Amino acid sequence: MNTIRIFLPLLIGLTLASSCKKANLSDGDYLIFGHFYGECGGEGCIEIFKLESNRLLEDSKDNYPDFSDFYDGDFQALDKAIFRKVRNLIDFFPVELLKETDNIIGQPDAGDWGGLYIEYNYNGDREFWLLDQKKSNVPTYLHGFIDRVNEKIQLINN
Repeated sequence: MNTIRIFLPLLIGLTLASSCKKANLSDGDYLIFGHFYGECGGEGCIEIFKLESNRLLEDSKDNYPDFSDFYDGDFQALDKAIFRKVRNLIDFFPVELLKETDNIIGQPDAGDWGGLYIEYNYNGDREFWLLDQKKSNVPTYLHGFIDRVNEKIQLINN
C-alpha cells in the first residue's frame, strides 16, 4: 500500500509531463508575429516580425494583413541583441491554437483596439491567425500569449 502511495503520484506526474506538447523552432521553422491598427498613423501602427531559430527579422512593408491569406512581408534581419530579447516567445505559443478551425479569432481591430497577426510554420505545416486584441473577444487560453506578443513588440521597439 505504501508503495502505491509513493509511485502513483510519480507516475501521474510523468504522464502529465510527457503529454504536454510544447512548440519549438528548428531549422526552417518560424513564428511570424505582430500587431496592426487600422485607425492609426505612423511607423508603429503595423509591426510584424519573423522569429526563426537563430535570428529575428522585421518586415519593411508594414502592410495591413489580408484576413484571407498569409502575410507577404519583406523581412530584414535585426541585431542579435534584439533577437535575444524575444527568442523565448515561442515558449508561450499556445498549441491549442493549432486546433482552431477558424483563422480569425474574435473581431481583430473592429473597434480600433487593434489585432495580432500570428503565423506558425512547423515542419512545413504553415498556419496563420488574426487575433483580437480585446481579450473578452478571445478564448482565455490566448490571453497570456497576447500579452507576451505585445510585450515582445514593445521590447523590440525600445
